[in-house]
Amino acid sequence: KLDPGDIIGVKGTVFKTRTGEVTVQILQFSLLAKSLRSLPEKWHGLQDIELRYRKRYLDLLSNPEVKTVFLQRGLIVRLIRDFLNQRGFLEVETPMMQPIPGGATARPFKTHHQALKQDFYLRIAPELYLKKLVVGGIEKVYELNRNFRNEGMDRFHNPEFTMLEVYSAYSDYTRMMTFTEELICEIAKKAKGTLKIDYQGKKIDLSPPWKRIAFNDALKEIGGVEVDYDDEKEVRKVATESGLEVEGLRNEQIMEHLLDKHVVPELIQPTFIFDYPSSTSPLAKRKKDNPSLIERFEIFVGGEELGNAYSELNDPLEQRERLLEVKTRENSLDEDFLEALEYGMPPTAGLGIGIDRMVMLLTDSASIRDVILFPQMRPK
Repeated sequence: KLDPGDIIGVKGTVFKTRTGEVTVQILQFSLLAKSLRSLPEKWHGLQDIELRYRKRYLDLLSNPEVKTVFLQRGLIVRLIRDFLNQRGFLEVETPMMQPIPGGATARPFKTHHQALKQDFYLRIAPELYLKKLVVGGIEKVYELNRNFRNEGMDRFHNPEFTMLEVYSAYSDYTRMMTFTEELICEIAKKAKGTLKIDYQGKKIDLSPPWKRIAFNDALKEIGGVEVDYDDEKEVRKVATESGLEVEGLRNEQIMEHLLDKHVVPELIQPTFIFDYPSSTSPLAKRKKDNPSLIERFEIFVGGEELGNAYSELNDPLEQRERLLEVKTRENSLDEDFLEALEYGMPPTAGLGIGIDRMVMLLTDSASIRDVILFPQMRPK
C-alpha cells in the first residue's frame, strides 16, 4: 500500500497525452522511502507559523513559496560574490572563535577551549581581522559569513546571522556610498529584474542616486528633534521627553535611539545618513573639518537599517585612545590589532551589510525568520 509522502522510483515509456502533456506510462515501480507520518494537508499547507520555523522541512514540502524564498536567497548570495570577485576583491575566512570580541559592542557568546585552557568568544564581527589583512597588503577583501550576538530576538534580529563585510584600501566613505548603491542596485536588478520593488506594502525605488542627509539634519528635518549631541544632559532630557528609557545607556546609544524612533521609520526610499557623532564608533575616522563628527554612514530602506560603513581610523595612537575610552570588558583591548596598525594601514573604507535583511527586502519577507532556514527558537 502506498501512502501520501512515499517516495517511489518508476520505469516506463515517456509519451505525450492528447493535450500535449509529457508523462510516463509506468511499467514497473519500486518503493524508495516509506513515509511513516502524514504530511500536512496539501490544499491548505502548513499554517502554524511556530511549527513552520521549528520544522522547516515540512514547511518546504507544504509551501512552495517558501522554497522560492530560499532559492532567491541562494541567488542573491551568489550575485554578491560575483559582483565583488569581478571587481578584484578577495573572499577570505577569518576566525569564528576569537580570544577577544572586537569590531562591535554587542554581547558575545562565550565558550571554552579545553586543549588551550582558554575562554573564547563566538565572533560578533570579523572587522579587526579583515583590517589586519589590509595592513598585510590585501587591498580589496571581503567576508560573507556568520556572526553571533548574545542579545534579543525580534523580526529583524536573530542571534546567529549572516553579514557581508567589505574593505577597500585607498578609498573613503563617500566613495563607499557610491559603491554601495552600485552593489545593491546590481543585485536587485539581476535577482528581481527591476529596481522598483514592493516591500511590506511599501513601493520602493532603488534607482540611484539615493538620498544623502547628515545625521543632525536628519534628526532635525525628518524627526523634528533638535539637540546638541555634545550636551549629554540635554540629550537625556530630549530622549526622556520622547518616551525613551535612557537608564544605563551611553550618550551615543541614546542619540542612535532617537534616530531609530523619530527618523528611521520615515526612510522608506533608500537613504544614506552620514556624519555621525564621533562617540558612536571608536573605529571610524574623524572628519578633518569637524572632529566631533566621524566619516560614517548607515543605509536605510523600507524604514529599516540595511548596513553600516565608514572611513577606517588608521592612526594607531588615536585608535588606542579611542578604544580605551570605550573599553568595557576586562582585557578587551586587542593589542595585536593595534600593533598591526603601527606597521601602517592605508586609508581604507569598510562596509557591512546584513544579508538576512537584504534578502528580506528583495523577497518581501516580514521577518528575519522567514529568510533563515533554521532560525533560533525559544524552548517549547
